[in-house]
Amino acid sequence: MASFHGNQTTSSTTTLTHSPIYHSIILAGPRLKPLQQIHARIIITGLGRTRSLITKLLSFAYAAASPVSYTRRLFFSIPKPDTFLFHSLITLTSKFSFPQESLLYYRRMLLANISSSNYTFSAVIKSSADLMAFSIGETIHCHVYICGYGLDAYVQAALVSFYAKSGRVMIARKVFDKMPDKTVVAWNSMISGYEQNGFGKEAIELFYLMQDLGVKPDSSTFVSLLSACAQVGAIGLGCWVHEYIARNCFDLNVVLGTALMNMYSRCGNVSKAREVFDSMEEKNIVAWTAMISGYGMHGHGSQAIELFNEMSFDGPRPNNVTFVAILSACAHAGLVDEGRQIFTTMKQEYGLVPSVEHQVCMVDMLGRAGHLNEAYQFVKNISPKEPAPAVWTAMLGACKMHKNFDLGVEVAEHLLSIEPENPGHYVMLSNIYALAGRMDRVEKVRNIMIRNRLKKEVGYSTIDVDHKVYLFSMGDKSHPETNQIYLYLDELMSRCREAGYIPASESVMHEVEEEEREYALRYHSEKLAIVFGLLKTGPGVAIRIVKNLRMCEDCHTAIKYISIIANREINVRDRLRFHHFKDGSCSCQDYW
Repeated sequence: MASFHGNQTTSSTTTLTHSPIYHSIILAGPRLKPLQQIHARIIITGLGRTRSLITKLLSFAYAAASPVSYTRRLFFSIPKPDTFLFHSLITLTSKFSFPQESLLYYRRMLLANISSSNYTFSAVIKSSADLMAFSIGETIHCHVYICGYGLDAYVQAALVSFYAKSGRVMIARKVFDKMPDKTVVAWNSMISGYEQNGFGKEAIELFYLMQDLGVKPDSSTFVSLLSACAQVGAIGLGCWVHEYIARNCFDLNVVLGTALMNMYSRCGNVSKAREVFDSMEEKNIVAWTAMISGYGMHGHGSQAIELFNEMSFDGPRPNNVTFVAILSACAHAGLVDEGRQIFTTMKQEYGLVPSVEHQVCMVDMLGRAGHLNEAYQFVKNISPKEPAPAVWTAMLGACKMHKNFDLGVEVAEHLLSIEPENPGHYVMLSNIYALAGRMDRVEKVRNIMIRNRLKKEVGYSTIDVDHKVYLFSMGDKSHPETNQIYLYLDELMSRCREAGYIPASESVMHEVEEEEREYALRYHSEKLAIVFGLLKTGPGVAIRIVKNLRMCEDCHTAIKYISIIANREINVRDRLRFHHFKDGSCSCQDYW
């Protein structure tokens, strides 16, 4: 304490006030005051250039999310930083989400001719992924091999995650397959990589391989796996995961609980999702929003609004994503007045600025309900920017639904002027022209698509049978039991015709003959998947299908008849919502 008294204190204080570090401390503000006071005392006592103390101080500074200007000055005050300091800083900055700083220290470490460690490489690879700095990450991958860490388990797991985040799943899998010793972290990285890039089927197959090799999964494994199950509708495996979690006394934390809840919602069992939601001790805004969204995609608008009101009263404050979920729920359920009120509340009471997603929900809600003029006026009033293509697309869908061809053509042509490379707009315009009887225009649109080499997105459907996911596309003949599937489908469609089913031939291309249109409709992917499910499951077992696109009108009608003839409940999740078919009717009540 002697150094804080007498002339020595005055001299030290004078030195301190002229130090650039001191000015950084003052500018950092009151939030880091205790840390700054410690730093000031270190300088006053003459220990301001002691590596071990400054390293500790930097650790606390990054953990407390201190200003970058302060931490950089702190670093530059150290003469000749050593290996331990660089390694510590690179790891800390990556861990506490300062990826740019992590790469900065890595570069300075290379300039200082200091070698990396496996932890350092893992940290900077993660930072490259966080920044989406993929070229830098590839360069670091080269450094990994040069420095002899090409087979290190930690580094390889980081590389798998890096390549998966960059969308290069095949490269991630190559790195993964070359690992001599695969830790659970590596397995999790690869499963998560598949799931996040839309390869749910591959994620599930990899989990089965993980099980066969005796690798014990953890909570992170199940979070990614449940998301993959939700993606492809694999409710059988999802239920098994739920049982495993309960049997092995896993902590149902908010992340795992939300993944489980989301799986049940997206696999068609919204009541089970609510059970999971109610059993969760901790519920954050993600959990509340996921449950509201689950109700919405099933068309349960009233329950979604009830839960939203409960959240507003006794839960976390709703955010932009929450309002997208509740407005979407109103759109699917036709709750126009409630949707208008919620949209106003979002702006006036919560002070949120409507995003493109909110605007799409409003146009979709008004358009579905037949309020085309109000929906169109809503679009025209969007300012200060031009409405996004997604908003115009929602308007176009409403025009097609209510057969307002004049407005539909106007909207479609505007869409093509701002997104000329989107094949979906051409397909929609072609269908509108065909419904209006303008076959000359249909041919013109189709020729433009051919000339510009634009192709409609390929549709496919998946079905989970005995914990295995099967994928079908239109006219698919790759399945070993194709003959049996097609024979049974032909028989079913014949019986549907006898019961009153009439193919909606306007659902397909209009330049082909009527007979060809009916053939194209008959072998849509969802019909093939449903027939396979009927052949492979026993009487009374519900059929669950996931379709990557919006279901066409013909399939919607046909499945109603199939549900009567086969005496089965059939659940189809398309790109927009769930359809629960039973005894010839659909839960959407044809409002979709």
